[in-house]
This record gives sequence, structure tokens and C-alpha cells, in this order.
Amino acid sequence: MAPSLDSWAKQSVHKGTPVVVKMENLNWSMVELESPSDEEIFASAGGEGVEPERTRNKNAKQLTWVLLLRAHRAAGCLASMAATALGLASAVKRRVAAGRTDNDASEASRRSGGVRESPTLKARFYTCIKVFLWLSIVLLGFEVAAYFKGWHYGSHNIELQHLLATSFSVKGIFDRLYSTWVSIRVEYLAPPLQFLANACVVLFLIQSLDRLILCLGCFWIKFKNIKPIPKEDASVDVESGEKGYFPMVLVQLPMCNEKEVYQQSIAAVCNLDWPKSKLLIQVLDDSDDPTAQSLIKEEVNKWQQEGAHIVYRHRVIREGYKAGNLKSAMNCSYVKEYEFVSIFDADFQPAPDFLKRTVPHFKDNEELGLVQARWSFVNKDENLLTRLQNINLAFHFEVEQQVNGVFLNFFGFNGTAGVWRIKALEDSGGWLERTTVEDMDIAVRAHLHGWKFIFLNDVEAQCELPESYEAYRKQQHRWHSGPMQLFRLCLPAIIKSKISIWKKFNLIFLFFLLRKLILPFYSFTLFCIILPMTMFVPEAELPAWVVCYIPATMSFLNILPAPKSFPFIVPYLLFENTMSVTKFNAMISGLFQLGSAYEWVVTKKSGRSSEGDLLSLVEKETKHKRGNSAPDLEALKEEISKQEQKASRKKRHNRIYTKELTLAFLLLTASARSLLSAQGVHFYFLLFQGISFLLVGLDLIGEQVE
Repeated sequence: MAPSLDSWAKQSVHKGTPVVVKMENLNWSMVELESPSDEEIFASAGGEGVEPERTRNKNAKQLTWVLLLRAHRAAGCLASMAATALGLASAVKRRVAAGRTDNDASEASRRSGGVRESPTLKARFYTCIKVFLWLSIVLLGFEVAAYFKGWHYGSHNIELQHLLATSFSVKGIFDRLYSTWVSIRVEYLAPPLQFLANACVVLFLIQSLDRLILCLGCFWIKFKNIKPIPKEDASVDVESGEKGYFPMVLVQLPMCNEKEVYQQSIAAVCNLDWPKSKLLIQVLDDSDDPTAQSLIKEEVNKWQQEGAHIVYRHRVIREGYKAGNLKSAMNCSYVKEYEFVSIFDADFQPAPDFLKRTVPHFKDNEELGLVQARWSFVNKDENLLTRLQNINLAFHFEVEQQVNGVFLNFFGFNGTAGVWRIKALEDSGGWLERTTVEDMDIAVRAHLHGWKFIFLNDVEAQCELPESYEAYRKQQHRWHSGPMQLFRLCLPAIIKSKISIWKKFNLIFLFFLLRKLILPFYSFTLFCIILPMTMFVPEAELPAWVVCYIPATMSFLNILPAPKSFPFIVPYLLFENTMSVTKFNAMISGLFQLGSAYEWVVTKKSGRSSEGDLLSLVEKETKHKRGNSAPDLEALKEEISKQEQKASRKKRHNRIYTKELTLAFLLLTASARSLLSAQGVHFYFLLFQGISFLLVGLDLIGEQVE
């Protein structure tokens, strides 16, 4: 026989579980809330023991405290959101009040001697975007008016049938206009727009398949632990007494007006662990600033006095940018004595064992022309912009470069942190100034001549990422216009070369067309033009898997090499689409040889790594027992302090980017139109993508520029 409810209540001695709630506001005290005890539960069920009135009062007090707690948290959240909104509004107000745009930056570049695109050519792209914007605003007003007049049906076919069935005589003026617009978009606009959308979707799927294959290749390399292993050398170097392979190595350090970073880069290459008699460092200074010239020359003289085998070179005739600088240095008579050349940009800081981990791969491998190391970044966590760049470059090195190096023995030279066999450079025609991507140019020509490349994913050289959107934008323009210039110039040579058909296919279709042309083309066209237009021409459709699921999957694959950046997957997806306008513009400029395709702007450096490297510099100089290192180090500290004070006195400003801002309003207008059609995925994508363009257009991402 089951126990009665009364006996169960009497036997139970368990009380309610206390819940301790801590209020963040110091004016509130600690409050202990108790859940109902068993007696109270029994009383509420109609039994005896506890007065129902007291129970109700106690529960009411507990409920009051819980509601107060939630109200307090809500108020704190609202206060935080309000502060953020006020800060954002203040920043926007400053941007608009300053009135500086990217057009002003181009004018300043022209005055400083940079290449400037023709105003007519420059205005065409911006004009096309503005036309789409104004057209979308007009259509949005038209659709809103139609919506409130009852012209909203679940199916476009029903809407069209209703229009055709309505007698022309009973239609009002607005009904006639709207029915005419629906007929035009159904018969004339929707078919070509749908065709273009389908074509872009096909390109999107092909590029996604390529990305997936690269990721599978990277997984296979990790699973099989595949990596290049150099041959051991038992010979002993007479000077150092160490066993190993120590050929003659030339180190080149090209730089131009980079006062922020020259000291740590020169110090890093001077501390490379290599026999001094077999190492020569060339500081190739292309600076046109007399102050920068004197500072760099003085730094070189200081290291010469300390015993480093280093020389300073400054060109009188500065032509060909970095390629011209490297070409001029390779023409020196003493270069013939060296077998290999290692190149580092001005912000790179190789580890002391860099040459010992790269040069041995050349031993007994006469077909090897290049050994490329990966980059690591001293400021990858500086701001949101650097975090997003780190995701991109981590995928580039971990997946693209490594997979192509293992399976194809070919990839694009990164322009720095690599070691070339000088014979391979000479056999390929040397450095040419015909494009702004001289590194990719020499790599393609060396590949056509049969030279093989090795990528070392476990050897890193530290460098900086651009911290301002202005610097990053200019860098990306050069990186995406140059390959299209090179493709036009190299296509005949690729077709006529004696390499295999597979290698020709890889160069033409995968290396150039798919990854350098198709990717920026469909990214901009599909997500920034076609998708907004389908909101106003709903007869042409883009399925949700194209808008959401596949892009999210590709972003997830891209972020795998940088797992700590996973919380930034959504900003990364939105920012990549935002950058498509810059990459598309650059691709068109390079493909059709427009003026800005030849523009070379040195990426602005912050020099943040200088201060962090002072301690390591002390250790290195102590290790090498350089007697005058302490006074020089103090001078270095003083120089950095002066640069910081000077930088703090400079007026800082940001710019408004007209293309990005115009596209922001286009996408937000399209999101408003999609809201009328209750298209959930499309609405959210357009809304957040429009906000992303708005933030970038107002230069609210990254550091301020000087």
C-alpha cells in the first residue's frame, strides 16, 4: 500500500535550497532567496502545517527581488549600449565634420609624387555604384507605396496573374505604373539577372570546391606529417667550428622611408647566426627623405664598427620601385662570389637561426630555386583589423602555400623571408620592373624554367600587419592589381613554355584565373550587386544556401588555421565581402591597365615591435660581447622616445570612403525591401553586411592614420 501524502510530508525534513544572489551595484546588499520548502509545497496543496498567507508573502518578496535583479542587469546592459552608441555617434560626427575622403588621399599621393589614376577612369566605378543606389531608393519607395496599397502576395505568379486579370479601365494611375513595372521586370529584367546570378553561383561553387580541396590537402599533410627535411652535412666550418652546410649567403634589406622599423630589422639580420666571412648584408635604401637616409646610414655605420659585414647602398636614379632596387643591388660585382640571397622587407625580424634552418635544404638539390618561410605577426591582436588579417594570412601560409609547395613544388614568392639560389634568379631573367608584384613575377618565370620551390611552415619571420584601414586598403589594391598585370604579360610565355599541360592548367586556371580574378569578381558581383537587385526584382532568386550556408562553411574552413580567432568568424565573413569592392576595383585596374594599377605605396609601419624587442636586443648584444652596446642601446631608447613624442604631437585624422559608404546605403535599402517580402536569411545578411560597409566607410575599423 502506497504511503499517504500526510505521512510523506511528516517524514520529509528537507528544506528549500537557498539561492545566493549578488547585486553588482554596491548600494544593494547580499540577498538570500529560498525556494519553497516541502511544508510550503504541502500547504499550497491544501494540507496543514504552514499558513498559506505567510507562504504567499514570502514568495512575493522573493519574486520582487528576482525582478529587481533582472531590472538592474537590464539597466546596466542598456547603459553600456547607450555609452557605445554615444561613442559611435561621436566618432561618426567627427568623421563627417572633418570631411576628408579617399579622394583627398589620392590627391595627396599625387602631390607627393605617387601615380594617380585619371579622374574620368576613377569616377566610372563610383558612378555605377551610385546609379544602383539611387535606383534602389526609388524602387524602395515604389515598393513601400505598393505594399500599403495591398500589392503583396506570397507568390509572384499570383501577383502577375492578378495584374493581368485586372481590367485596365479600373486601374488607377499608381496601379497602371506598378503593373507596368512588374511586367517589365518579369519579361526583361529577371531573365538576364537570373542568368548572371546563376553564372556567379557556378563560379562560387567552383571556388568553394578549390578551397575544400586545399583544406583536404592540408589535412593529409598534417595526418602524414609531411614536411621537407634537409640533408645532413658532416663537414666542419673552419671559422665557427660548427658542423653543417655554410655556403656564401647575401642578405638584402630593401627599405624606403621606413624610419619606424629600420633599427630592429638591421639589428635582426646583423645577429644572424652564420660565419661572418660567408655573409654579406646589403641595406638597400630607396628613401627620398634626407632624415631617413641619414638615420639608416648612421645605423649601418654603427654595426660596421661592431664588426658586422654590412654595406649601405642608395640609388641616385630611383626607378622600378622594389624590383628596381633589388635589380640594381644584384648588378654589384661582388655578388658573383655568393651562391644564395635572402631577402627581408624593412619590418621583418628573422630569428638568429633562420639561415641554418633554410639554406641546408639546397644541399645536393640542384633543382631547388627557392625556400620560403612563413610570416608571424607581432601585432596580430592589436585591433579587430589585425585579427581579421591574421585569419586570412594564416590560411594563406598554412593551407595554400604549404599544399602547393608539397604537391606542386610551386607557389607565389611572398617577396620576403625567403632564400633564392642566385643561379635561379639569373636563369629566370632577374628582377623586372614591369609590374607591382615583382615577387610573383620572378616566381612564375622560375617555375616556367623548371625550378622547384619549398615552403617551410615551421620556420617563421616576425613582421607587422597594417593597423589602419587606409594602409591595408592600399596594400590589398597592389596585391590584387599586380597579378592581373602579370597575367596579361605572362600568358603567351606560359602557353609557349615546355612545362607539362597540368602545370599550364594550374598556372592559368587555378593560380591566376580562379584565385586572382574569379574570386574578387563573384564576391563583389554576387553579394554586393546581384543580391540587392534580387530584392527589387524578386522573380530572380538567390537560394538561402548561397547567401548563408556555403559562405559560413567557407569562413569556417578559412578560420581553422587560426582557431583562437573562431569568435571572429562572423565579422570575418562580413569584412571579406566588404573588402571585395577594393579587390574588384584593383582587379579591373590591373586587367585593363588603368592608371592606379601602377601605383606603389609603401605600407605604413607602426614600429610597435621596436619597444618590445629592446630586451632581446640587450641579450643579443651581451651574448656577442660588443663593448659599446650599452651606449648605443640608450641612444636607441632615446630615439624611440623622441619618435613617440613627435607622433603624439601630430594631428591624427580618418577618412570617409565613398565607395564603401555608398554600398552601405545600397545594401541597407535592399534589406528594407527584403523585410517587406519577409525573407529572413536575406534580410539579416543584407542588414549586417550593410552595417559592415557603413563601419568601414566611416573608417571605424583599425587605428587612426596620420
